[in-house]
Amino acid sequence: MQFTCEKAAFCEAVSSVSPAVSQKSTLLALECILLRCKGNLLSVIGYNLEMGITKEVEVEGQEDGDIILNARLLSDIITKMPNGAITLQTDPRLLTVIKGGGAQFTILGMSAEEYPELPVIDRERSFAMSGKLLRGMISETLFAISQDASTPVLTGTLFEAKNKVLHLVSVDGKRLALRKEPIEFEDDFRFVVPGRTLSEVVKLTGRFGGEDEEAAVQISVGSRHVIFECSGYRLISRLLDGDFINYESAIPQEYKTRVRVNVREFMESITRASIIINDKVKNPIRAFFMEDTVSISCETALGKVSDSIGASVSGEGLQIGFNNRFMLDALKVVSSDEVLLEMSTPLSPIKLVPLEGDFFTYLVMPMRLKE
Repeated sequence: MQFTCEKAAFCEAVSSVSPAVSQKSTLLALECILLRCKGNLLSVIGYNLEMGITKEVEVEGQEDGDIILNARLLSDIITKMPNGAITLQTDPRLLTVIKGGGAQFTILGMSAEEYPELPVIDRERSFAMSGKLLRGMISETLFAISQDASTPVLTGTLFEAKNKVLHLVSVDGKRLALRKEPIEFEDDFRFVVPGRTLSEVVKLTGRFGGEDEEAAVQISVGSRHVIFECSGYRLISRLLDGDFINYESAIPQEYKTRVRVNVREFMESITRASIIINDKVKNPIRAFFMEDTVSISCETALGKVSDSIGASVSGEGLQIGFNNRFMLDALKVVSSDEVLLEMSTPLSPIKLVPLEGDFFTYLVMPMRLKE
């Protein structure tokens, strides 16, 4: 195999697929990157049996072939090479020569036959949406996935299509995040994508987002895997098994207290009250909603704080406690200037919804207050 390409393009490709490379594995090939050159197209592949990332790069191909090289070593070499064109050449003994400028490295590769095959899925179930929209929907729900590995299905986000509307849902038992957007897809579907995979989708779509915010991402789903494709990137991931919770039944449909509040002012008030909360002291934020005011307070062993902001409160006055970080996480992803809080009792979920429509819903479970 032999090809020549620009350092910047090669470096980007290696960096892009590296998150799918195992850091330490009993199978040495999984710590490597697969390079496959055919004509003037180079495929750079990382795969750890759970997730695989492929980036295709245009090169000047002199000889077709493939090889696997240690990912960390290859990355270090390419990063430190002089700027400009880089030539990579392998011989039958798997010796690989990498040249650029006045620098030259010779390293030993491994046969591509030792690399596991990436799964192949049926692409009949597929749909497309803009990368900017997908990245936004993932970012606005990813924070609420569970970190508890004892319930694997909740460590991912549910993708559910119903009546041509795509729902993304994340739940961790103490909060819920839901985003909706219409899509052009006739059939209904339901699958759960691991949180780590979605973090990489956000990063990859962010790479080409600056060039074309509306570049379409093609999403194809099989019985056990899903593929995200855009701008020369292809990310394949296994799906999470198990029954996702019935999230619709967890969302309250009625309320006794509704509050219209400025998002920035509410966040700043909670942030001030959070100064006396740390990892060892996790007392709740106490919020009192009454008339046209939201009173925020907190008391811990470090001290106490009180604050208030203006708001539009309708219905019954209510005092409720909540986790400061959980509430701030939800408020951070609200794109509008104002948000509605809907509540019923001090022990019922706090529901955050937009002023108009229902394109997002966030739930934050309350914390019991000590009198």
